Amino acid sequence: MNTPHTKWALEADFLQACNCDYGCPCEFSAPPTRGFCEGTGAWKIIKGHFGDVSLDGLAVAFAAHWPKAIHEGGGTLALIIDERASAAQRKAILTICSGQAGGMPFEILATTFSKVLEPIFAPVEFILNGRDSSVRIGETLNIALEPIKNPVTGENESVRIEHSTGFIFKSAEAVSGKECRVNVPGLSFSWPDKAGFVTQVSYGN
Repeated sequence: MNTPHTKWALEADFLQACNCDYGCPCEFSAPPTRGFCEGTGAWKIIKGHFGDVSLDGLAVAFAAHWPKAIHEGGGTLALIIDERASAAQRKAILTICSGQAGGMPFEILATTFSKVLEPIFAPVEFILNGRDSSVRIGETLNIALEPIKNPVTGENESVRIEHSTGFIFKSAEAVSGKECRVNVPGLSFSWPDKAGFVTQVSYGN
């Protein structure tokens, strides 16, 4: 008999950047631009709970490497959790992000990782400003987004992706990841000026 999962839900601002070209073919169920995926993302929780544990205002970020397409597995994951989180909040976030509590997108993502690094607890600095949003976690993880520039005029482009079957987001602004940099034990990469997204998400189980 299965033990029922603790109910959880969250609404969050979400930033993502990776090593694919603008738009990211993974969003179209196509192979990643370079045959492998190195990506980052960060959630600033607007409102959230795990059972009776509030997650309001906390942040969690990830860095990941997959040797092929994400669905082919073999990935390495690093999670970085807002150091302000209490012991109960840290446990809640780790349980959600590991997929153990069920619910999208984590229960699917968890199946693609063969190696999960020790979680890092650090101060997370978010700047939420539409297509110019960013997140900085010291020298550990940095995402800085900006509008995609028209290659002829240099003017800002406004591009949206609608992905009704997407499980990380259903719609988002497609932007340029001016900075996508990770430096943690066991995982290090930098992919400037590649694919980025900014949006708000709602998850739960």
